[in-house]
Amino acid sequence: MQKDNSKFKSDLKERCYKFSLQIIALTDVLPNKRSAWIITDQLIRSSSSIGANLVEARASSSRLEFKKFYEIALKSANETKYWLGLLRDAKLADEKPVNELLAEVNEIANMLASGVLKLKNIKF
Repeated sequence: MQKDNSKFKSDLKERCYKFSLQIIALTDVLPNKRSAWIITDQLIRSSSSIGANLVEARASSSRLEFKKFYEIALKSANETKYWLGLLRDAKLADEKPVNELLAEVNEIANMLASGVLKLKNIKF
C-alpha cells in the first residue's frame, strides 16, 4: 500500500508545528539564567525553522527551490538536536522531556533526509 504523498507532507508539516509548540513549552519552564536564555533563543529559532521551511517549500517555483527548502529544514533539524543535547547535558532541563524531543526531531530529520534523497534521485 502506497502512502498518499500529499498526506505525508501535511502530516510532516503538522508534526513540525506541534514539535515547535513542544519546544516553546519546554523553554518556558527553563531556569532564568543567561546560559538558558542563549540556548533557548537558538533552540526556538532552529526548531521553528524546520516547519517554516516546509511551508516555504510548498510555495516554491521550481523543484530545485523546493529541494533547497527541504535541505534547510534538515539542517535546522540537525541544529535543533545540538541545542537540545546541550540543554540536557548542561543540566538546564530535565533529561526525560529533552530525550523525548530528541527522539521526535530524529524522526523528523530522518523523514526530511529521505525526502531530500528522493528529490536528488538518490536510491539505496
